[in-house]
Amino acid sequence: MPQASLPLSQEKRRHLRVEYNVPVKISGGHGDILAETKNLSCSGELCRMTQRLEPMTKLKIHLFLPSRESGQKTTKKITCQGVVVRTQAVGEDYYDTAIFFSDIAPKDSRAINEFVESMLENKNGKYN
Repeated sequence: MPQASLPLSQEKRRHLRVEYNVPVKISGGHGDILAETKNLSCSGELCRMTQRLEPMTKLKIHLFLPSRESGQKTTKKITCQGVVVRTQAVGEDYYDTAIFFSDIAPKDSRAINEFVESMLENKNGKYN
């Protein structure tokens, strides 16, 4: 029996994504780039940066995720490997760069997913 195809307008992503600015350091053959995410999921991020990175560029990612420990605000550093999947010029000085997390520890992926879910539940743009 044939399956119906999904409408093009339907979201194809498998993981929840939130628009939130998380500090990130991106390392590779180009040196280090300091940026912020525009959006984030447990499978990748979209960053705006001043340097253009070519698709398929392999990167080391350091995310500095807002967190809570024993009721205190803190930062959880997540380090993983990533690959540039898309780069789009934004004006003359910036590039929106989509990065897929190609190698991330399961505990770090869960931490990002919990962060994303909490942000979507709160919908106030602040990490509580």
